[in-house]
Amino acid sequence: MKRKLALALRPGLQPLHGLAQRPEYLAMPDEVIVECGWGRWFPAQTWRDPVRLAQALQQERSGQRDIAFYVEKPQVVVASAPQQLFLDPSDALRLQLSSYRTRRAARRGFTLRRLRTRADVAAINALYRARNMVPVDAQRVWRERASRSLTYALAEDRAGGEILGVAMGIDHVEAFADPQHGASLWALAVAPQATHPGIGEALVRYLAEHYLARGRAWMDVSVMHDNEHAIALYEKLGFQRVPVFAVKRCNAINEPLYTGPDERLEGLNPYARLITGEARKRGIQVDVLDAEAGYFRLTLGGRSIVCRESLSELTSAIAMSRCQDKRLTLRILAQAGLEVPAQCEAGSPEANAAFLRAHRAVVVKPVEGEQGRGISVNLTSPEEVEAAIARARQHCEKVLIEQFCEGQDLRIVVIGFEVVAAAVRRPPIVVGDGQSSVLELIEKQSRRRQAATGGESRIPVDDETRRCLKAQGWALADRPPAGTHLRVRNTANLHTGGTIHDVTAELHPSLRAAAERAARELDIPVTGLDFLVPAVSGPDYVIIEANERPGLANHEPQPTAERFVDLLFPNTRAPAQGSPP
Repeated sequence: MKRKLALALRPGLQPLHGLAQRPEYLAMPDEVIVECGWGRWFPAQTWRDPVRLAQALQQERSGQRDIAFYVEKPQVVVASAPQQLFLDPSDALRLQLSSYRTRRAARRGFTLRRLRTRADVAAINALYRARNMVPVDAQRVWRERASRSLTYALAEDRAGGEILGVAMGIDHVEAFADPQHGASLWALAVAPQATHPGIGEALVRYLAEHYLARGRAWMDVSVMHDNEHAIALYEKLGFQRVPVFAVKRCNAINEPLYTGPDERLEGLNPYARLITGEARKRGIQVDVLDAEAGYFRLTLGGRSIVCRESLSELTSAIAMSRCQDKRLTLRILAQAGLEVPAQCEAGSPEANAAFLRAHRAVVVKPVEGEQGRGISVNLTSPEEVEAAIARARQHCEKVLIEQFCEGQDLRIVVIGFEVVAAAVRRPPIVVGDGQSSVLELIEKQSRRRQAATGGESRIPVDDETRRCLKAQGWALADRPPAGTHLRVRNTANLHTGGTIHDVTAELHPSLRAAAERAARELDIPVTGLDFLVPAVSGPDYVIIEANERPGLANHEPQPTAERFVDLLFPNTRAPAQGSPP
């Protein structure tokens, strides 16, 4: 039976759905399914029966996300299963490779390459989880690593070897003998802590040039209609919108796409949204009490608990006060035999100078405070100490001077008195490009950190930033050569631009035991403990703080939100693998 074009096409735009009655179109295989690791991709032009396509989409595996692309009649496919399927609210954009212009690679701190090792697959999943994307089936991706249909492109840090970005491409000719010689780009992700600019653009260009070399005519991408940053990147590279439709299955992963935004949750920050999202998946009612402050109530059956992000009614006022007063925190931990730094309350300049002489370098911090406000690190002169005390008093009248301890800044999250996540926090770094001033580099990095953290992270430009730069011989107006790495803060707090790197699997048993014991001594069911350690894999440490309201969203891909909701509503806990439901 003849099939007709359903869309009026712009001049020069080839048919999108393989609808022409020509031998090359009819030669395509029927009902093609491409296994992508994160789900199945259906080139809908190979599916002649919309009912059969709808039925295939409904066979989606748990925890994966299938997508039918190039759907000629999405309304017919959705009508075949209106309770199970929906029209994806994404834009499709196309890059005509015949007009694509390559660009000479600038000096940059990362390289681009194909997937090579099993560790690469693990790194891809860590990236996807950190960006709240669907992880891949590691065994399937590794098994298909030599496939000509799929290409995984990776961005690797030159210095440390860390995987900073990933993108997957599908070669339509290899996948389903596409007579239009097309390709498509999927699952682009860049590490939220990446300091190098241009990673996303470099990955897109890598795949575009890969498919250009193969003789492909164009490369398509599907992007959420309101993802302005991504759309701006694609349009900058020459992508143009094309009339292509996609259909997906209704599931917990896709729920925000077919139910629309819940206005009650709109004002919540990423920390509260992570928890409320996990609660809603379990059928727990969420009532927002004060979005700006992060207060919400979770209710299931006869149980109701008020939370402020990860702080809940299960944390007593006594436990909270023990964490808020940093003097009391360390006294309790020291009495329990746990390692803590020496500390005193700021007093006269003479007393402060005597403490500095005893320890050679100190940290100044408010007695009560959070998010790194008012903290100055590695002070070595009495003048620096007195200036830092004055800054700290802007946040709290009482100020502490603490022995400075070298080491990695390690945050360990303990929930229900068990370690759930551990991450090394690193101070913000900018990388010179040979053109921009230090101030311009800071502003660019701040914009990237804000975009990656939902507005929660930015680098302040203040006296502490200037002091840190001066110690390295730089000023805000200087223009460092390309490739120069500059630390712009000494503190590693996320809210002042720090980055977070998951090390849960590497955590030494002694550090795990110390964190769990500290939580029990403070009698706090949910806490983030700040350690300084020579090595995450070693036993040595000091504990410097305990946070009663840790940001669980900072520890993806670890299941912090899941364990938090388990603690509040244990009856909703998923059964362990191999145990009866």
